[in-house]
Amino acid sequence: MSVMEEVSLARPEIKSRKTFSQQMRDFPWWGVVLVLGITLAFVAMLQSEQYRAALQFIVNPDNTTEIAAGILIKTGVRVTLLVTVVSYVIALVLGLILGIMRVSGNPILFHLSTLYVEVMRGVPMLVLILWIGFVVVPGLRDATNGAFELSRVQGGIAGLALGYAAYLAEVYRAGIESIHKGQMEAARSLGMSYVQAMRHVILPQAIRRVVPPLANDFVAMLKDSALVSVVAVPEILQSARLYVSRTFRAFEGYNSAALLYLILTLLFVFLVRYIEGRWRVDA
Repeated sequence: MSVMEEVSLARPEIKSRKTFSQQMRDFPWWGVVLVLGITLAFVAMLQSEQYRAALQFIVNPDNTTEIAAGILIKTGVRVTLLVTVVSYVIALVLGLILGIMRVSGNPILFHLSTLYVEVMRGVPMLVLILWIGFVVVPGLRDATNGAFELSRVQGGIAGLALGYAAYLAEVYRAGIESIHKGQMEAARSLGMSYVQAMRHVILPQAIRRVVPPLANDFVAMLKDSALVSVVAVPEILQSARLYVSRTFRAFEGYNSAALLYLILTLLFVFLVRYIEGRWRVDA
């Protein structure tokens, strides 16, 4: 055995150094180019009076709208972030419940969760949001004589959360099924119930494996939050549409909205990359 082989066996944690070509490939040049492009575009927009007016209208913190979930909200970016975060948290919890039901041995739970997933995945997100906004919300209001009424923002959040819960349920299901069945059998042999084994053994490993796709779905929901504009929720796109309808300057209005979405998406993409690096599971 050579000296190098002995050193390699003695210190297995030593990793081979990356070549210059590998370092250039791994460096996020795409991010540098994108950040530079966005920065130049944003600076150029600020030089234009029309673009400054459009950006101010969309992001204006003094343009108060309505109260949702006891919080006084604003138009534009704040509504987009509120809708995205709240919808995603609800979808995470509901999706986890559905995902566990999808791998359950109980036929009732399995078929109920499967029915929900297939129905929600079969209906376009836009149709679902319109249905909740113009059918469910008025129906609840009329059925309760106004005692239970959802705001436009709450209706949009409900639509996104219910729709994305079906997709997240499949992500959770895939993560749970990726854990070897022997671990469940070992946990049960130690005296754990099915619920205890799922909670303490299976779910911690499964969730760790599905963190990257869950994080990517968060970025997708940020973009899909623009769909709630169809029920007059004053997020970025709806604010841009209002600006265009008042000024007839579609070029500046929609370009400003696109830039704001791109900035928010880029921030979340970098967050997702960080999470993937922290939670990566080797095969």
